[in-house]
Amino acid sequence: MAEPDKPSQLQDLDRRLKAVRERRRQAERPRGGAVSSRGMGAGFRIAVELLAALVVGVGLGLVLDRWFGTTPWLLIVGFCLGSAAALRNVMRTAEQLEAERKRAKAEQRRDPSS
Repeated sequence: MAEPDKPSQLQDLDRRLKAVRERRRQAERPRGGAVSSRGMGAGFRIAVELLAALVVGVGLGLVLDRWFGTTPWLLIVGFCLGSAAALRNVMRTAEQLEAERKRAKAEQRRDPSS
């Protein structure tokens, strides 16, 4: 009697595994206007890099202005250099994120079951 029971148990297990995989797939997708945590992380990373570059540039400009007595010229130069560094950092980060996205998309094409 154990023999006929085994195929139905395997079919039941297969059905439950498929249901769990589908629920996991649904949970990983952002719903409606929801933002994924990966997107939020990238946004915060870009914001911090922008702010850090500007703070360093302006801070150095202010310190050097006080030291040399050239107010406000080195502050302006520091702001411009900080802005250029911030733009460079954002572009580099965007390229890295795009490469990661392409890599994930290629992996998904190779293995559509995961």
